[in-house]
Amino acid sequence: MNITVIGATGMIGSRVVAEAARRGHTVTAISRAGTAVAGATKAQAAELADTPVIVGAVNGSDATVIAVPPDRTGGSHDSYLQAHRDLIAAQPNGRMLVVGGAGSLEVDGVQLKDTPGFPAIYYKEAATLSDVLDAYRASKGLAWTFLSPAPMIAPGERSGRYRLGSDNPIGDSISAEDFAVAVVDELEKSAHAGRRFTVAN
Repeated sequence: MNITVIGATGMIGSRVVAEAARRGHTVTAISRAGTAVAGATKAQAAELADTPVIVGAVNGSDATVIAVPPDRTGGSHDSYLQAHRDLIAAQPNGRMLVVGGAGSLEVDGVQLKDTPGFPAIYYKEAATLSDVLDAYRASKGLAWTFLSPAPMIAPGERSGRYRLGSDNPIGDSISAEDFAVAVVDELEKSAHAGRRFTVAN
């Protein structure tokens, strides 16, 4: 497969590139600076808000992973949300997997971000990614999938194993390496087209 990873230099994106390359896929790495990423055959500079460039990348690939988080420095998330809305409005015809957050997962009908004890420091990002999920769910005619990690995700070991869930958390944590395994598995199998799912170790 020809796979494009947007946000390819980040914790998730770089591991998705490595996992896809490990399986013999051809990978294009897109990042803000166009930095070369181990395992990618091509590096390209673009931001998520560069809608025509992103649409071209999506349409020119067998599958595209969007692993770009919203701003984590206290800045506005408006441009991030608008970038996703513009991408949806542009109606690319390729397959997209959007890496989301755990805050929109639900326990007894309540999103994690709205449960007691949810860390306030992560609320803004969780709320934004929840809005992104809503935007894709409301879209028509797009080949999208949204993948939420377990509440805790960090660099670790690649076991190649994980548990699958849908809208409810099924575990407390997952390594970034096993999350990347789940991403590439989905690209290969397309088992959750038009849906959100979640994974945990």
